[in-house]
Amino acid sequence: MDLVEFQGKQLFRRNGVPVPAEGTACRTVDEVEAAARSYIEADGAAAVMVKAQVKTGGRGKAGGVKYAPSVDDAVEHAGNILGLDIKGHTVNVVYIEPASDIEEEYYLSVMHDRVNKGELIICSREGGVEIEEVNRTNPDAVVKRTVLPSERENGLPKAIALEIMTQANMPEDTRDEAADLLVELFGAYLAEDATLTEINPLIKTKSTPGADRPGEGRIIALDAKVTLDGNAAFRHDGYEEWQIEGIDNDDPLEAEAKDKGIQYVKLDGNVGVLGNGAGLVMATLDVVAQNGGRAANFLDVGGGASADEMAESLGLVLKDPSVKSVFINIFGGITRGEEVANGIIEATKRLGDFPQKLVIRLDGTNAEEGRRILEEANLDSVVSKPTMQDAAAEAVRLANA
Repeated sequence: MDLVEFQGKQLFRRNGVPVPAEGTACRTVDEVEAAARSYIEADGAAAVMVKAQVKTGGRGKAGGVKYAPSVDDAVEHAGNILGLDIKGHTVNVVYIEPASDIEEEYYLSVMHDRVNKGELIICSREGGVEIEEVNRTNPDAVVKRTVLPSERENGLPKAIALEIMTQANMPEDTRDEAADLLVELFGAYLAEDATLTEINPLIKTKSTPGADRPGEGRIIALDAKVTLDGNAAFRHDGYEEWQIEGIDNDDPLEAEAKDKGIQYVKLDGNVGVLGNGAGLVMATLDVVAQNGGRAANFLDVGGGASADEMAESLGLVLKDPSVKSVFINIFGGITRGEEVANGIIEATKRLGDFPQKLVIRLDGTNAEEGRRILEEANLDSVVSKPTMQDAAAEAVRLANA
């Protein structure tokens, strides 16, 4: 379950992670005007931020985050942001908070490390931009450290937090404070049964109106991205406190997939991924990343997918406007090659013309028959490759062409 920014900050605040003074979630322009007036005129804030509250990234690039030095500016921005569509998410709520005086921006996150069976901490002195881009262009600026359960019996040791801040070359005068924040962030991650707690940007500020810990050179979480583990919902009253009307609790495509019984998870890349079996799909995500791409989704059609199920699944992947190519990776066991081929042909008939190319790696049971069916169908949108590596490379190339 994903939280929006103001919910993430509430979660951080109750777990001791330093954040700006609490803002106001607003659903109407009138509520924005009242909130902005209270901060600017009553509390003396120099300006406020107007921030779209949707469960997706790229809010700033889409015009969903605006600086407002006056009440009138806040009202104007709110009028433009409320109702805005950001990557398929309609903005029904905006968050108003006093603007922070930013001196420097950093990046910090804690996430589940399924490979090493621990928690992965990522830290960079370059914040405020996509960490994937920093990792691609300047990998030395990104520190990654897996913390195993044996190392954090009573939470994250301060020594490990300081080690990470030193490796990330954080300014010496902020390392101790940043390490303290990381310890608290790690604690929040564990206490709330999260799979991701991300701060981008983590900022150094000289003055933050109403800050929880006043002082010069403070380190605070200016943004909050949190994903909670749905399997642990029973330990937190079903996470009902975070289910707020007007904020979509599921990605629209994920909700549609759930209704259809399809195992689908929306990601933030541009290569659609469809495979049979969770393990194979996870490996497919990895091989796409190894070839410099980013998967747009996780979709497992299951072990014995019929032609109808293949068509439904492919149609769902292609509904995502961010998908520029689709990598269909099938290793036949009980899923037979001719069923896969017939499903792809059926999907193209149902969907009509679509711009994306389908890159297919088909192996295993009746794979030759499946490849023959596809070849005879002579589909312009289909590209067949003999290996998973070849197919991934081609899908990434097509997505970025």
